[in-house]
Amino acid sequence: MSSMATQSSLSTAVSTVTTTSSLLTTSKTPDGDKQPDEYHTVLLVIYSVVLLIGTISVSLMMHIMKFSTTSITSIAVLNLIFTHFIFLLTVPFRIYYYATHHWSLGHGWCKAVSCMIHIHMYMSFIFYVIILITRLMTFYHKAEQVASFQRIHALVASAVLWMAVLVVVPCIIYFSYGIHTEDPSSGSGTTPATHCFKFGENIASATKVLNYIISTVIIVVATVLTALQANALLVLYRKHPQGCTSQQEFGAQLKSLCFALIMVVCFIPYHMFRLYYLEKLHLQSVNEVFLSLTTFNCLDMLTFLGRRTCYMCLPGKGI
Repeated sequence: MSSMATQSSLSTAVSTVTTTSSLLTTSKTPDGDKQPDEYHTVLLVIYSVVLLIGTISVSLMMHIMKFSTTSITSIAVLNLIFTHFIFLLTVPFRIYYYATHHWSLGHGWCKAVSCMIHIHMYMSFIFYVIILITRLMTFYHKAEQVASFQRIHALVASAVLWMAVLVVVPCIIYFSYGIHTEDPSSGSGTTPATHCFKFGENIASATKVLNYIISTVIIVVATVLTALQANALLVLYRKHPQGCTSQQEFGAQLKSLCFALIMVVCFIPYHMFRLYYLEKLHLQSVNEVFLSLTTFNCLDMLTFLGRRTCYMCLPGKGI
């Protein structure tokens, strides 16, 4: 009897230890999946600020551009405004999700909204580069090359670019973007019905290489263009140290430097983190926060605001 009681006690103890270790093992999950909603408050605040101030700045800039000439730079700025406008249309859906912690609009629309933030970032980068290169070519005495690129060429190039985006992007969204998403709250391999913007596990090896290349190019190009733009501004300041702020060329180059700094502040931190994130895909919640910071470039139109802007916006005032 004593032997049977001892065996019973041992089996009970083993069972208890096994149950405890099982619970501990279950509770140990990667940091990125531990609390999928842990950054929703931060993201809700960021996107709310972007939507509010971004809408105001884009609206003001659309009014101002009515008075602008159709130069190559102006056409690039108009494309930039249109890029911001299209992206801002999708921000309310992100705010809805981060406020309710629930997605009920379908997986297809989730992919479209998620993809739009990347389209916005890369299209904005392209137009920033066009604006900066145009201004720098004008500054470094290559204005004749800029003049040879007529306005009609800029309009045709813009139309071709947007047509390519409208054709290629839907195909990418439908055939390859987020097609193997799993619900982080369940162990099944089914598409989540209530979660969105969790596509980190879909990054394949070939896609990783492409992401490494794109992130590196953006970091290098943004740094080089910022350095060249700062040098142009420094040259103008040394040439006219007293009245440089009253010169039109100085003002144009100063606005270009603002665009360059926006690239540095909004894009470089995200892409530097992305180089690390590609090997730590469980950090997709942190990646979403860094990605949301890129949307602050919607406020870039505020760099055009000034005394001249007030005259344009007030009726009955001259420029």
